[in-house]
Amino acid sequence: MKKLGFIGVGIMGKPMAKNLLKEGYELLVFDINKKAVKEVVEAGAKEAGSPKEVAEQTTIIITMLPNSPHVKKVVLGEKGIIEGIQKGTILVDMSSIAPLVTQEVSKDLEEKGAVMLDAPVSGGEPKAIDGTLAIMVGGPEKAFNEVKKILDVMGASVTLVGPIGSGNTTKLANQIIVALNIAAMSEAMVLVKKAGVDPKRVFEAIRGGLAGSTVLDAKMPMVLDRNFKPGFRIELHIKDLMNALDTAHEVGVPVPLSSQVMEIMQALKVDEKQTDDHGGLIQFYEKLAKIEVVS
Repeated sequence: MKKLGFIGVGIMGKPMAKNLLKEGYELLVFDINKKAVKEVVEAGAKEAGSPKEVAEQTTIIITMLPNSPHVKKVVLGEKGIIEGIQKGTILVDMSSIAPLVTQEVSKDLEEKGAVMLDAPVSGGEPKAIDGTLAIMVGGPEKAFNEVKKILDVMGASVTLVGPIGSGNTTKLANQIIVALNIAAMSEAMVLVKKAGVDPKRVFEAIRGGLAGSTVLDAKMPMVLDRNFKPGFRIELHIKDLMNALDTAHEVGVPVPLSSQVMEIMQALKVDEKQTDDHGGLIQFYEKLAKIEVVS
């Protein structure tokens, strides 16, 4: 079984790496968080001392990092992947970052004879754990075909959507839709509660109709249980919406609804709720209406 590099074993990367180990892949891992690395090593991986070392020993490397600056540092920085990369290497960046940064990093890797795919994911920690993420990929079809079997271990759906950068553009679209869905759910359910109707019964009544969605099914039970333990933190959604706004403005697309939800999330951050699950966005509406959505 092929040896893979894996850089970034945080909330999402750790279960993804573990799923690859369970499938029999050899992993050489790196993360600045040694506690997280230790857990993956205990599951069967080997630890590398730097991204450069990962690149020297593997020709398929997966990165799962917080944002654009982290990807640039790991790939292009001191002791970064680019310093040890081998010709023909495929770098699969599964981070959610700005598409323009993806394209910039890809060009630098091309000069070294390597190929980059951007393959951000959707589904949060629960789907990372059970290996049912939605993975949206940008890059050359040949490289995609070479790594698809690996991606299938981590995702229930793996789709090539276009050239390099397309994966992250798709992820930005995904994050806009998810954010607006959560906001719409929150607004509606606070209205329901304030009007004296049981939100749980309303949820059951509408979930099978046109208003039903994966977002509603995932987040409404959490709201009713007052469970805002993060599967995907508000602060990470802020990061994604920031990338969405920057990209939209770069290409000349107004995004007024996304801008509004961004401000709602920023208000929650001021209230020190940035580490709550993004379903906790409902707390903004609850505060305004002076009511809590419980059944």
